[in-house]
Amino acid sequence: IRGDINVLLLGDPGTAKSQMLKYAESTAPRAVYSTGKGASAVGLTASVHKDPLTKEWTLEGGALVLADRGVCLIDEFDKMNEQDRTSIHEA
Repeated sequence: IRGDINVLLLGDPGTAKSQMLKYAESTAPRAVYSTGKGASAVGLTASVHKDPLTKEWTLEGGALVLADRGVCLIDEFDKMNEQDRTSIHEA
């Protein structure tokens, strides 16, 4: 049995790749959509936030964590930093 399935969509600009990802997000029972333009490897795995009311630090799961046993859709993967792209493989 195969553990993980990875799919890469390639195509010319304007061939509805982003629309296909949005459709997959709306039909999958557990899916998280993220864009690579503003995402980092840290943001896709986890982030730390300080609560303004309690002044306590909290750990919040990123897109890869929230999509556990589901689908993580990353659009515009080529716009990500090269180091962030390689870090995703380790996550």
